[in-house]
Amino acid sequence: MTRCRLCGSDALASVVDLGATPPCESFLAVDQLDRPELAYPLHLRVCTACWLAQLPPLITPEETFQEYAYFSSYSTSWVEHARTFVTDAVRRLGLGPDAFVTEVASNDGYLLRHVVDREIRCLGIEPSVNVGAAAREAGVPTLTAFLSPETGAAVRAEHGPADLVVANNVYAHIPDVTGFTQGLRALVADDGWVSVEVQYLLTLIERNQYDTIYHEHFQYYTVASAIRALASGGLALVDVESLPTHGGSLRLWARPSEAAGEPSGRVADMLTREKAAGLQELSGYAEFSARVAKVRRDLLAFLVTAAEQGRTVVGYGAPGKGNTLLNHCGIRPDLLAYTVDRNPYKHGRFTPGARIPILPPERIAADKPDYVLVLPWNLRAELVEQLSYVHAWGGRLVFPIPELSIVEVAS
Repeated sequence: MTRCRLCGSDALASVVDLGATPPCESFLAVDQLDRPELAYPLHLRVCTACWLAQLPPLITPEETFQEYAYFSSYSTSWVEHARTFVTDAVRRLGLGPDAFVTEVASNDGYLLRHVVDREIRCLGIEPSVNVGAAAREAGVPTLTAFLSPETGAAVRAEHGPADLVVANNVYAHIPDVTGFTQGLRALVADDGWVSVEVQYLLTLIERNQYDTIYHEHFQYYTVASAIRALASGGLALVDVESLPTHGGSLRLWARPSEAAGEPSGRVADMLTREKAAGLQELSGYAEFSARVAKVRRDLLAFLVTAAEQGRTVVGYGAPGKGNTLLNHCGIRPDLLAYTVDRNPYKHGRFTPGARIPILPPERIAADKPDYVLVLPWNLRAELVEQLSYVHAWGGRLVFPIPELSIVEVAS
């Protein structure tokens, strides 16, 4: 990477170098285990001109999302998060039966199903063929496409302008920030609203959430850099909310620049907080790499000690972030026998790079391991409850982020 994808500056500084890993969602079938895997550098840099943190675009969205392994509906808490958002957005924006809602990267319809239930006209725009098909089977109208200015214009011409455009956990997944933002602007009505949820760089650094750095995420936003990104496509930030999702996220409320008006006080407050944290100077990033290295050392020391003591350790979950962690730490099946996941798509497959087998969740109760390493640590509250049954045989849960934590769960 030689230039910032947002402002074009060549003033890029290293934040953390995680080596090279395969794409995090490229789960392997059995017949692929004897084939080579491509691994790509995973080196996060920040532009010291506009302060957008970014990865080089070494893989394309087309390579990642044509056939996708992540189905949002398998997370109970995420479906509930979507339901609450729809309820609040309908009330906040006064959306009635004549409204039109679009969602970009709508996945399997986990959010728009709640819009359908309210009998509000909607359309999902989802590039992955397999998860888009699941959405349509669930009764959610879905177009299989990547968002571009042309796609946005075509949808607007066919369906009319959208009163609300939702873009949850996709704004980091596209290397062409300006083109994507122009697509959002093409979709939204001139007096409409755009809601963007994206992981917050400040929280990522403060809470050591380095495993959320993977090739699908081309950039990581602060409020300051999000303002620049939205403006590149004709949108203006008018409000911001802090969310607990994904360990700490932003909900950005934007409107077409000509209709935006003055931003809320919460925008100014967040900008002040970011400046105080040093995220508009290199000092705010200086210690992150050392704290990342400590996570690796501590987790490996735990796993090696458990193996030497004859203790069994298995994983729970096979999220993209887990694959960054497994590969950066060099964890293989001798230290983590297998992991389980609720998504049947992943059963019988193996994690990329580390090649950890992925099994159905019922395997944990059958094997009664001493420890369960929880890879989707961002769902901690949900999973402590779901995995409470490991208490029956004295098992304990292990959370690697933000620091190693071993938890005895109550039955």
